[in-house]
Amino acid sequence: MRIEVADPKGLIREAYRIEGIGAGDCRSIFLDWALSLPPGVAAAQALKRLIAEYGPAAPDHPMTAVLRAGLDDGPDARRRGGARGRRS
Repeated sequence: MRIEVADPKGLIREAYRIEGIGAGDCRSIFLDWALSLPPGVAAAQALKRLIAEYGPAAPDHPMTAVLRAGLDDGPDARRRGGARGRRS
């Protein structure tokens, strides 16, 4: 996958260039990136491409941690018991 496809607006590239950027800002940029992916582009494949592009040069950058976390599976969905579980 070409980097231009994985990061169509260049948001991730620019995040790595911002001096002193924090994890919260990286998460906000990540959300904007995720919402801007074109249809048909698999987010997991794009994340792997971005990590391969930027991760080795900046392993301790907060964006690298956010990108890696994006590949993790989310928590398992659970039904809440009792009255809360029956509310619609």
